[in-house]
Amino acid sequence: MPKMPKMRTIRQVAAMGVLSEHYLRLRLKQGKLPGVYAGSRFLVDVDALSEMLKTESRSNLRSEART
Repeated sequence: MPKMPKMRTIRQVAAMGVLSEHYLRLRLKQGKLPGVYAGSRFLVDVDALSEMLKTESRSNLRSEART
């Protein structure tokens, strides 16, 4: 049986203290926030967001090491 993703609203994710609500909404407008709409609310896939941030972090570290 597949694992159900942890889905949270933008406000709930921001309350975790890692990313601001403004930053999350900006990423949503850019189409770079993993999740789905449930009615008028956007639910963030917390596991996918975590993986995305890890990948971006590694990418930034590699590019800084080259300079």
